[in-house]
Amino acid sequence: MSPKSKVGVIDYGGGNIRSLIQALEKLGTSPELVTSPEQLEALSHLFFPGQGAFGDCMKKLRGLGLVDPIFEWIQHDKPFFGICVGYQLLFEDSEESPESKGLSVLEGNVVRFREEGIKVPHMGWNSAQLRNPNLEPWIGLGLNPYFYFVHSYHPNPTDSSICAAITNYGISFPSAVRRGRLIATQFHPEKSQKAGMHLIENFLRQK
Repeated sequence: MSPKSKVGVIDYGGGNIRSLIQALEKLGTSPELVTSPEQLEALSHLFFPGQGAFGDCMKKLRGLGLVDPIFEWIQHDKPFFGICVGYQLLFEDSEESPESKGLSVLEGNVVRFREEGIKVPHMGWNSAQLRNPNLEPWIGLGLNPYFYFVHSYHPNPTDSSICAAITNYGISFPSAVRRGRLIATQFHPEKSQKAGMHLIENFLRQK
């Protein structure tokens, strides 16, 4: 990670982000909690963790005036890492909150697990089959690293080429996407021990 890097974590008051902050501090960063658009100007890397309902999270982002600034950050291909609901919100809409539109950075929608014989939410450790383990930020993780999941919904991207990892839970779903310097994961890297820390560290090396 460059000594000039400055890391931000979007904080809309919607969930527990302490584990992500601790992971980033362990990697030698001093993350800044982002609650206003002006704070983005000085940052080099942006994390967007999410927890809670799709619609409620979007409402909180709008209240802070962060919807357009986040969209523009991604459109300028600056390093961006979405986690869990912060991954889902990148899409157009969700079955969880039909009345609410997402950030619409990526085409597709978010759907609920409906398969028989599985418990919802999907909670615990599961593997993520990487489509290209030799491509950043996946280098050094192997072909099927294990990560920690907690979710009842998952994105269904229109463009399958952005899918970076696939996980099986009743069905196969995209557990991570990558487009340029954007990465987003349904799993929680900050709660995924060695593999998760390695992934975050790889991301932070991006300039």
